[in-house]
Amino acid sequence: MYADLACGCLAGGDGYVSQYFQIHPDNPQARLIRHAVDIIRNGGIAVLPTDSSYALACHLDDKRAVERIRQIRDLNKKHNFTLVCRDLSEIATYGRIGNSAYRLLKAKTPGAYTFILRATTIVPRRLQHAKRKTIGIRVPDHPIIRDLLIEHDQPLMGVTLMLPGNDFPETDANEIREKLEHQVDLVVDGGHCGVEPTTVIDLTEPVPLVTRHGRGAVDDLG
Repeated sequence: MYADLACGCLAGGDGYVSQYFQIHPDNPQARLIRHAVDIIRNGGIAVLPTDSSYALACHLDDKRAVERIRQIRDLNKKHNFTLVCRDLSEIATYGRIGNSAYRLLKAKTPGAYTFILRATTIVPRRLQHAKRKTIGIRVPDHPIIRDLLIEHDQPLMGVTLMLPGNDFPETDANEIREKLEHQVDLVVDGGHCGVEPTTVIDLTEPVPLVTRHGRGAVDDLG
């Protein structure tokens, strides 16, 4: 199933379709990972598997790609994207982390969690919550996106792939390709990811607050 397959061409107008990569979910093919990173660096939108569901992702500083994702999801300007990081040290560049928050982050990353943190000065204002000056950050535990983040060497902007009018994320890469082949630049087929969202934990106050219960366990938080 997971042959070293790449097909299609970059979306750029009528008649163009997205590329489609079948990447092994446990042993990602390095060539396809590099090719996927090239597409993202060149302004592409990618559909990527994560440890919670499929996601739409783009380059951190690509305003045009972010707006294209908003159109696909039919999101307004108030909907905040998640900063997808490769490890804890990268989180610390973009979010303010106290000692207690650091211990929790160390225990819960990588994993199916999104953490709300006060944004550092390096985070562009357009990526922050307008009033709270916070940002959502996560470190997914999935070999494909993990290898892609290492190769890319910086975070991605991401959002769950849930199409307008639907109550659950998309789970089948072939169906995603059929629905979005003229709207995204790359679909990475990494198998079934599930439909349960990440658990969201607000770390802006001394006591962690779970604002959404999802796939990540929180029994040990008390």
